[in-house]
Formats: sequence, C-alpha cells, structure tokens
Amino acid sequence: MRNAERGEPARLNGRDLRIGIVQARFNAELTDVIARACSAELIALGVAPGDITHITVPGALEIGAALNALADADDHDALVAIGCVIRGETYHFELVANESAAAVTRVGIDHGLAIANAILTCDTPAQAQARADEKGRDAARVAVEMANLLDELS
Repeated sequence: MRNAERGEPARLNGRDLRIGIVQARFNAELTDVIARACSAELIALGVAPGDITHITVPGALEIGAALNALADADDHDALVAIGCVIRGETYHFELVANESAAAVTRVGIDHGLAIANAILTCDTPAQAQARADEKGRDAARVAVEMANLLDELS
C-alpha cells in the first residue's frame, strides 16, 4: 500500500536520505526483529539499502554513545535507536530504561537531528515480542518523516 493510500504524510519519502541504525545486541532475539522490520520499512519508503548504516552495541546503555558518534560524523539525515529492556526484579530496569531514553533525546536535541527511539521497555518477553515488528516499522517512518520535517524547517 502506498503512503497516500494509508493516509500518511507526504514527508514519508525516504529517497536520498541517509539513515543510521544503532542496535543493542542484548535481547538480540527481539532487537533483531525490530532491526529487520525497520530496515525493510526504510527500503519500502525509498531509502536506498546502501544509505542505511547499521551498527550494533552491547546493550541499551551504549546506544547513546554510538548515536552521538554517528551524529558527530554528520553523515546521516536521521538515526534510529533499537533496543529492548525487559523488567526484572531489581531497580536496574528503571535505570536502563530511563537513562537510555534520556541519552537518545539528548543526542537528538544537541545535534538537531531526528532520532527515532525504538527501545522497547516491557514487563515480559511476550510483550516485547508482540510489539517488536510494529516498533521497527514505526521507527523507520518516524526517522524518515522527521528527517524531512527538520530539513523543511532549516
């Protein structure tokens, strides 16, 4: 289905955009699903496969540093943060969820760069599995739309 048929904004044209993806390897069985869905949707939106940079980091807390490095390089129109944090029995869940989200936001604001946050924060692996594919597609659409919007505004 074409973008207009889905009632989506015209800003979903990914042609000539360069997108960077930073994927956490922790919970890879879930983050791989998000990454595959994101890449497929980026290509469906017109982003050339050669214009997608995909790197991996150990976990969600390392995503911010990699996003910052990619933003510093100024080679991308938008970035996507992919991770999955599942609640455990300790406070660690809140720490990782909050700090990874703060880092994503901080890099985007500091660099004036569109960053789609696809770091799932769920209570159970089943919840994450149910959301992973759609989260990847959503992140791709957010990255493309926001890259085009920020370009229009500049």
